[in-house]
Amino acid sequence: MILQFGTGNFLRGFTDLFADELGIGPIVAVQSTEGDRGALLNKAGGRYHVAIQGIADGRVVDETVEVNSIARALFAASEWGQVVATALEPGLTAIVSNTTESGFALEAADTKCGPGAPMSFPAKLLAVLVARCKASLPAPWIVPCELVEGNGDRLKDLVLAQAARWELAGEIPHWIERECRWVNTLVDRIVPGPPSQHPLLGIDPLLIMAEPFALWAIETADCDFPFAGHQAVVLTPDITRYSLRKIRILNGAHTALVCRALGSGLGTVRQCLDDPEVGGWLEELLFEEVLPVLEGRCDDPARFAREVLDRFRNPFLEHRLASIALNHEAKIATRLLPTLREYRERFGHAPPRLAALLGSDS
Repeated sequence: MILQFGTGNFLRGFTDLFADELGIGPIVAVQSTEGDRGALLNKAGGRYHVAIQGIADGRVVDETVEVNSIARALFAASEWGQVVATALEPGLTAIVSNTTESGFALEAADTKCGPGAPMSFPAKLLAVLVARCKASLPAPWIVPCELVEGNGDRLKDLVLAQAARWELAGEIPHWIERECRWVNTLVDRIVPGPPSQHPLLGIDPLLIMAEPFALWAIETADCDFPFAGHQAVVLTPDITRYSLRKIRILNGAHTALVCRALGSGLGTVRQCLDDPEVGGWLEELLFEEVLPVLEGRCDDPARFAREVLDRFRNPFLEHRLASIALNHEAKIATRLLPTLREYRERFGHAPPRLAALLGSDS
């Protein structure tokens, strides 16, 4: 059994789909926010569809799969007792979450552990772990999917900080820190919501679209990770090899396109790739200036770059440059400038395309 905090599109097109493909679960999903998604899941018996749409290995993919891994959805505010009861299932192996970056914070209102649902996600997680520890049940995997660097370590620190606020002492904090199997993760898949056109749109209110590409990097050497058998899952002792690759190639390419093409009449990533001049320029930038500084530091950066170009050409997605341009200067600082600096240090001169793009040849 898997306890999942979150009922959103991403988890349903990622972990829940993987669980269905592996035949593991069932999953009990906890909804902590407003909305009718949990009610829709229960009405459908947990059944929904995912349209896998995009380009993989140079060919168009357009297929639909049915997902049945979610047994039921619970509402934290009104069904907290059932959430705790799920955490007390002897067969529970993992607690998965995607509460977004904003979920990684404590709430001043969580002053004590009572019978109702705590406010913050770390406090909710602590409450179910305390119950499981007191029942002398096996410690689960804690698998955050939030896009936070070092998400497992960060979440563990928040849970232990909440435990200190609740003045928990003795065995419980030790069990949480030492016995529970916290992992840092990196997730990579675009799950934007329902497809724009699909025959099931008027039939399945939970229908979502996901691109073919999927990667779930887990920082662990333990092969008994519940999702270890899935083709998208990579177990690694050092997750930075995957996060560096994603930041410099995928995210870096996005930001480079904003620098190069925003305001030129090309409004989306796909339009940029379809433009002979800009598309060719981006490919040269990746393979001649970005990849040379990543060799030996990442897992097969050339293959990943080719996959990124396929993903950017996805005819089912409209990823607007204006959206990518938010917080543009900060993104340049983390996605492009380190590549420029490392290239110059390694080869003795600045990479010409990046230098021209950023207005620097030093």
